[in-house]
Amino acid sequence: MLTISLIREKKDFIIERLKIKNFDAEDILEKIISLDTARREKQTRADLLHGEMNIISRDIGSLIKEGRQNEAEEAKEKTYKIKEEIRSLTDELGPIDEELRSEIIKLPNLPHHSVSHGHGADDNVKVREGGEITALPEPALPHWDLIKKYDIIDFDLGIKITGAGFPLYKGKGARLERALINFFLDEGVKAGYREMMPPVVVNEDSGFGTGQLPDKEGQMYHVGLDNLYLIPTAEVPVTNIYRDSILNAAELPVKNVAYTPCFRREAGSWGAHVRGLNRLHQFDKVEIVQIAHPDRSYEALEEMVNHVESLIVKLGLPYRIMRLCGGDMSFTSALTYDFEVWSGAQKRWLEVSSTSNFESFQANRLRCRFREKGNKQTQLVHTLNGSALALPRIVAAIIENNQTGTGIRVPQVLVPYTGFEMID
Repeated sequence: MLTISLIREKKDFIIERLKIKNFDAEDILEKIISLDTARREKQTRADLLHGEMNIISRDIGSLIKEGRQNEAEEAKEKTYKIKEEIRSLTDELGPIDEELRSEIIKLPNLPHHSVSHGHGADDNVKVREGGEITALPEPALPHWDLIKKYDIIDFDLGIKITGAGFPLYKGKGARLERALINFFLDEGVKAGYREMMPPVVVNEDSGFGTGQLPDKEGQMYHVGLDNLYLIPTAEVPVTNIYRDSILNAAELPVKNVAYTPCFRREAGSWGAHVRGLNRLHQFDKVEIVQIAHPDRSYEALEEMVNHVESLIVKLGLPYRIMRLCGGDMSFTSALTYDFEVWSGAQKRWLEVSSTSNFESFQANRLRCRFREKGNKQTQLVHTLNGSALALPRIVAAIIENNQTGTGIRVPQVLVPYTGFEMID
């Protein structure tokens, strides 16, 4: 969330920047500033009263020693009245603080200066592209037909066991999935990321820390009895490792990579765009997360973008990198790059990664700070994450783009992991 000091000092700047995200912040900011003014006035009064009471309390001891009992009693009476006023102010501060917090968390993160105004995916900016789109042999089948033909992923059994959006991977399909997970993890470790294996359910504090709650509550699976949430991405548990932490500047950047299954309730609209592996309720993903120094977080973002790009290049998939416009960005992001791969049979681009810098937005919620050597004052870190990579659409693109008359070729880089070269 945005800091109250930034809101106080740069209200007009915030209004203008959030227009890039098509968010009208003026009324919320006015209310926040009004609440903050009231809070500061009451807090200042309470602090003054505490100081006054401390002075009187010291005087009472002196008066008693000097035998001035009546004056001491009068002073005691005064402290009782001061305590009552402090208690009253404290009672008034609680609801103000709660309302102030509830208003601040309504504000999305400010977009980076490079983010353009726009309303949706059509307004995103292509940064670069790579790979070659080649014609497939006719008749080219979409992946939902190929997985049935080669019996590698079963949606019907998934529906029987759980419901729609929970596929069952079988035989070479399961081995391809595991190969991709291990390949992505190994590449992350080679790039300097420390592998983590976090829980896949989190509490409310964790969901709030990374911005999923209360913004995306309707998209998350909730375990009501225990008030826990199934994670929509490993970003949530991995970033929350550093909640309520003060790091040393020398430790930055902290780089972690993790594989988890991910769970999302929303499944979108019906049709080919969400058919098969295009959108699921449960899917596998490898995530990279960095906790970075604010002065170097955009260098870290560029490094992460290059890492994700290298994975797609090694898989031999045509791709493009898009810088998201304000209207297509998440609530928490300052700058996001989406990676899309070409689906040969569907003849459309499939998003397989979002890589983002959240600057200090999540860190403020997480209370994650760092301290420079020799400096007692702390500062908020910057947090970043990226899908490296989300598997379902990668699998869809691999299956479609590598189909032949005799089977599906496995990308060469995965053969040491799968133990086979063809799905046939």
